[in-house]
Formats: sequence, structure tokens, C-alpha cells
Amino acid sequence: MDTNESTNTTPTPQLRPDEMRGLAKRLRARAESVLLRHQPEQHRDLTTAANLIEQLADLAAEVLSSAAVIDRLARLLRIAGGA
Repeated sequence: MDTNESTNTTPTPQLRPDEMRGLAKRLRARAESVLLRHQPEQHRDLTTAANLIEQLADLAAEVLSSAAVIDRLARLLRIAGGA
């Protein structure tokens, strides 16, 4: 019973790399806030989450950039009659 459809009733829109970086910045600010100074485990968790989101944003940007390059190359090859 393997399907490609999501079990979510409402699909979640995907974040762009710049939106991911904004989220990471907000999480990091929250981790540094006065409220979490006495909760080191939450500070660590939020900081770790922010770091991971930034890494994911960097990877997403690389994938999007590579896809654009590949798409341009494929178009050039079609124009040149090579594909």
C-alpha cells in the first residue's frame, strides 16, 4: 500500500532558502533571549535547530542553483542539436 501521496490533508508550502535563513535567525534570537538564559538545554536545542536549518538552506540553494545550470545546459544542447 505504498503511495506517493502525502497523508496531510493540507499540503505545507516549501520554504525557500532565504525564508529558511530567516527562520534560523529567529530561532537563534529566541535562544539568546533573556527567557532562556536559565534553560541551557532549550538554548542548546534552539541553537542546534538554527544551525541545521541554515545548513539545509545552503544545500537547498546549491540544489536550486545546480538545477538552473543543468536546465540551461540542456536547453543549449537542444539548440545545438545534441540532445
